[in-house]
Amino acid sequence: MSLLFLMRLLHTPLPVRVVLPEEVRNVSVLLATGLIVAEITALKPTGPYAASLMATVTGITDEGLTEIAKMGDLPKFVKTSMQFARGLRLM
Repeated sequence: MSLLFLMRLLHTPLPVRVVLPEEVRNVSVLLATGLIVAEITALKPTGPYAASLMATVTGITDEGLTEIAKMGDLPKFVKTSMQFARGLRLM
């Protein structure tokens, strides 16, 4: 899933802040493998369910762009957002 997240980053204006735990894990994996340039910081908890980490992605490395090129075309469901009940959308 981290590679799909990398593809999403390609189409997102950078820098971008990430706070969802699953996305922070994706950033961590991509950073460790050298595919992106990012900084992960700990946050002071503001509540019992507040996210404890935040990541700021500032760029995609040449190695990351090479991996994206290897992936080729992705299925259409990856390129679109998911539709939920009552018109809510998850990007």
